[in-house]
Amino acid sequence: MKRLKDFSYHRNLENYRDLLLVLLQKEVKVRYKSKVLGYLWSIASPLAFAFVYYIAFSGILRVRVEGYPLILMSGLFPWQWFGNSVGTAPKLFLNNATIIKKVNFPRNIIPLATVMNHMLHFVLSLPVIVLFMMVYHKPISISWLYGMPMMILIQLVTVYGISLILASLNLFLRDIERLTQIVMTFAFYFTPIIFTLDMIPEEYRYLIPFNPAAPLMINWRHLILDGTVDFYYLGISVAYAIAFLLLGTAVYNKLSWKFAEVV
Repeated sequence: MKRLKDFSYHRNLENYRDLLLVLLQKEVKVRYKSKVLGYLWSIASPLAFAFVYYIAFSGILRVRVEGYPLILMSGLFPWQWFGNSVGTAPKLFLNNATIIKKVNFPRNIIPLATVMNHMLHFVLSLPVIVLFMMVYHKPISISWLYGMPMMILIQLVTVYGISLILASLNLFLRDIERLTQIVMTFAFYFTPIIFTLDMIPEEYRYLIPFNPAAPLMINWRHLILDGTVDFYYLGISVAYAIAFLLLGTAVYNKLSWKFAEVV
């Protein structure tokens, strides 16, 4: 009996993995279908934003920060993964209504596939950051070998948890989609992306932990530029990751049985 249960468990894991791979492949194909430039489109958006902010801050406002384009890159590329995943999360179950109604499968794999799709494009954008670091004669730290997987895992869990919450709730409260867009706009400008941690006045830094994205982006910049991590902010990010995963799983388990009725 125990062997039968173990076999069934491993079989379910294999099915789950295979389904995840299929959905991930679908996401990638849809993203690049009929697009000649392919990979370049995945990095065009953050590069365009970096160019705009560089002109605005350095050219117009005359803010002089050494290596500012590289500073922008180290914030915009991780944010693209975070922002795109959370921004599209509310419509994930709605956009897959057909298969949710017709096929019995774990629906929580849909947000996971989407988040991993954006994660993949972030990983593919790292050579661009390396190129900018070479231009600015910034050495690549050996700590990337363990720091990158650690940060990727923390952000993956965080964004997946948030996406699971938003995708589930939006089926019952359709205003979640528009509210998410507003919140993400505020989150972008209140997160150290186009500015550095040092630019935040000391009296306001106690507010940083209240923004789930801020500790992540701070440590991405530390890791990319200096090869270090701030363990205070790292601890906060881990706490957020666990909290969002638990909350997302609870919300999904509470509502998932009604999904086929409301999509």
